[in-house]
Amino acid sequence: MNLLTGLGIVTKRANQEEVQLTLEITEQHQQPYGLMHGGISGILIETAASIGANTYLDTTQEVAVGLELNLNHLASFQKGHLIVTATPIHTGKQTHVWQAVVSTDTGKKISVGRCTLMIQRLG
Repeated sequence: MNLLTGLGIVTKRANQEEVQLTLEITEQHQQPYGLMHGGISGILIETAASIGANTYLDTTQEVAVGLELNLNHLASFQKGHLIVTATPIHTGKQTHVWQAVVSTDTGKKISVGRCTLMIQRLG
């Protein structure tokens, strides 16, 4: 089982212009005080950015891997449906930079972030 399957992350859209993932937040995703663990936002942002960057690559030859992740938590969240939408800022030969917003299905922003990815040759 991989991380996406284990957490319940679903890919809704993935192309070079935009990646959209969804996740139903349950008790499994909460910290001890009943709020969503902030690391979940980080996972969503880096995952969406990585999926997007990899749409530019021949993944039999090279893959995009996280190099730096910056995020700001804007609101707490307990349970329900989250959507992360990521878009590219820079798509170079060696690095990509993607920005992302994690929001509720009503549009309330929970966190925002930026992920820098390195293009790693395989083999």
